Amino acid sequence: MSGKEVELTYGESAVGLTFNPGNNGLVDIIKKAYACIIDNLDSMRDEGRTEKNRLISIAITEAQTAQMWAVKAVTWRS
Repeated sequence: MSGKEVELTYGESAVGLTFNPGNNGLVDIIKKAYACIIDNLDSMRDEGRTEKNRLISIAITEAQTAQMWAVKAVTWRS
């Protein structure tokens, strides 16, 4: 490792992009896709406490939830 840490985007942090102890490639793909969705939503926020911002926050929370369930599904061992 070069000792250089890469700064994560808001979305990458929100989905825990760097946490994948099983090194599952599908987990990486899912997390990157949801990180992109969250980053796009975050970029649409306005200044202040608006209804639009509230809706964006809900959408981000729901995207995080969906991402977690998707990761659970692909890592499930029956």
